[in-house]
Amino acid sequence: MGFQTEFNSVCKFKSKQELYELLEYGRGKMVKSGFRVYPTGQKVIAYTPENEAIAIVKIRVSIAEINFQGEEVTEVEMELVRKLTEEEARVQTALAYEMFFGEQA
Repeated sequence: MGFQTEFNSVCKFKSKQELYELLEYGRGKMVKSGFRVYPTGQKVIAYTPENEAIAIVKIRVSIAEINFQGEEVTEVEMELVRKLTEEEARVQTALAYEMFFGEQA
């Protein structure tokens, strides 16, 4: 058991449904496996399941717990600040690939 720290600029969705709800309603949440620490109160870049930058979101709540199945999970609630422009998304996606998602040395 231990906490995994998320990058201060990355909030990656694994579920298209969770991302859709955020973009459609302006608020949303995602559930991640394991205990993770998200920067509550900070604005971060949200990424699609395909690692493409899509929006700026503000992390509202981050709760790490053991669910009824005995699994360690973290639930993150956020609100949409704004969608990225096409150019912003292209640049952020390229930078994130180089910094976070690309091949590990």
